[in-house]
Amino acid sequence: MKFNAKTSLAALLALSLTACGSSGNSAATTPASSSAEEGSTSEVETTTSTGEVLNQIIYGSTTEISGDLGNAWWTNNATDKTIRDLIDDYGVITTDQGGQFVENATVVDSIETTENEDGTKTFTVKIKEGLVYNNGDPITAADYVAYALVAYSPAVTADGGKVAPDTIVGAAEYQAGTAAELAGVRLLDDYTYSIQISADYVPYYFEMIYASLSPLSLKLWSSQDLSVADDGNGAYLTGGELTKEDVDAARFVYADRISAGPYTLVDLDVAALTATFKINPNYAGNFEGQKPSVETIIIKKANQETMLDELKTGAIDFLSALTDGAQVNTALDMCEEGGFTYVDYERNGYGKLMFQCDFGPTQFKSVRHAVAYLLDRNEFANQFCQGYGSVVDGPYGLSMWMYQDSKEELAERLNTYAYSLDSAIAELEADGWTLNENGDPYESGIRYKEVTAEEAGDYVHNVTLADGRILMPLIIEWSSSEGNSVSELLAVMLANGENTAAAGMQINQNVMSFDDLLNYMYRDASQGEQYGVKTYGMYNLASNFTAQYDQSFSFVTEKSNPEYYAQGWNSNFTDDEELDKLSMDMVYGVEAGDDESYRKIWVDFIDEWNEYLPEVPLYSNVYYDVMNDKIHDLECNSLFDFQQAVVYATIQ
Repeated sequence: MKFNAKTSLAALLALSLTACGSSGNSAATTPASSSAEEGSTSEVETTTSTGEVLNQIIYGSTTEISGDLGNAWWTNNATDKTIRDLIDDYGVITTDQGGQFVENATVVDSIETTENEDGTKTFTVKIKEGLVYNNGDPITAADYVAYALVAYSPAVTADGGKVAPDTIVGAAEYQAGTAAELAGVRLLDDYTYSIQISADYVPYYFEMIYASLSPLSLKLWSSQDLSVADDGNGAYLTGGELTKEDVDAARFVYADRISAGPYTLVDLDVAALTATFKINPNYAGNFEGQKPSVETIIIKKANQETMLDELKTGAIDFLSALTDGAQVNTALDMCEEGGFTYVDYERNGYGKLMFQCDFGPTQFKSVRHAVAYLLDRNEFANQFCQGYGSVVDGPYGLSMWMYQDSKEELAERLNTYAYSLDSAIAELEADGWTLNENGDPYESGIRYKEVTAEEAGDYVHNVTLADGRILMPLIIEWSSSEGNSVSELLAVMLANGENTAAAGMQINQNVMSFDDLLNYMYRDASQGEQYGVKTYGMYNLASNFTAQYDQSFSFVTEKSNPEYYAQGWNSNFTDDEELDKLSMDMVYGVEAGDDESYRKIWVDFIDEWNEYLPEVPLYSNVYYDVMNDKIHDLECNSLFDFQQAVVYATIQ
């Protein structure tokens, strides 16, 4: 699982507010979503020598630890994110058990809002005295300001981090290195800071997030003796220079890592895929003052094929967000037999086939529509979820209040892409997929379409005829992760399906690790030149959303924002101007608290998305968290995740 880490600072601060077990775009692939691996496949002591149950929880994660603890400014592996959330807290704004944004009462003394004459808005935050890091260092307002100064720094950008500077006054100039001071962030006194928001981003539906920063220790992020100063024109770093090398190193510091959360990282072993945490005795509590009582948390890689057996034997204590219906049934049988309990809740996300829409056959809407028609999504959901989920027709989950309040309207407006070979063929023929490999009328085999040189690009399967015509075959290269039950079912029902061949389409499955999949999806050439080459037009994964459903910047086009588009903020690489506009209007055109206006634009956004179809939504389901019955009071839901809920848990 990874998140799309290319987002605004406000969205980054809300990324910790994800569904239990998803920790997943966006990858969202969007600022408000995570991209999660669905259906993916070191021994740890569970008792003392005398048989006493240890005061610990062994959390089985289906996503491998990558070890990047860099505050989601780069790609954001979900297990890495869980680790960061366990050790880093004290954000000014957080969410409660119901997913509502609230002030963190442990941290905040007061928040004042000022509407300025120039249309900007300023949030002035006074934090409480007495907060300290896990090493005992005091936390002051300077540590909160340091978060912004590092996040927007040229050093983070040089190291490949992506933090959108648009919303804060002066952040773009500071990030570009043309200003030494961050004009919109002020250090007012030892315990007070302010943030000034650009007029272009006022109003904002999730306005409360604008006030939020988290503490950051400059000792961790720099080898120099840096400190925060403010002479009246904005905050800045003094005492040296923040460097790319120091920033990159800080991402992978494990031993004695300075942090301020409920737990301290004791050990992280990337090779063994384990991480161990102990209670941070200096932690003052969460937004309700709650402190953890479970002494030790261990995160380890859980294999799909064996993780329920590991749960039975005690090698794992907790499995989060089971999605596979067969696994859910097995887990429920275990609970009925005794020794285990479960919590279930509707998902705030969905499983999907994701397209990249700027090359190969998937650049054409007709092909994306045809893929949707060629997959029996209802049967797919039945087989995979086995009664614990259902088909959705857009980027939403069953638990979302917008969906719950808009079911009837969505049913009237959205195309359900009902399983139909005839509909798939009709779409393809109308778009010119009517030729064979010789340029003659299509009769059987793989369909071809005459394309322009621009449309052809460097797609490896193109054919150039003697007369100069370029033909593109209807061959889709599909990236799927290894040991993945969703991939296996898609291979049977879609890639190798009779109707797919009958439609003249060929889908080539390319099995790889989930990290490789994400590197190709993000086109992250920093991880290897091969990843920067347009290779795969289709991926299967999932998105889980936070309470901050904000899709802005995730659908920027090459025309509307060429810089962000080139940087890969839009990982679907769409070119729909209306989708781009609606994604922005949904949040930046609505006042905080105006739920009905937000909902209406959300429905329009879902409708446009459903027609453009940058992804084929497969299902949203009911999550099941299954655990050893020694664990009590660990109650996650779709907007209150493990790392938030575990501070209430006890071992009995």
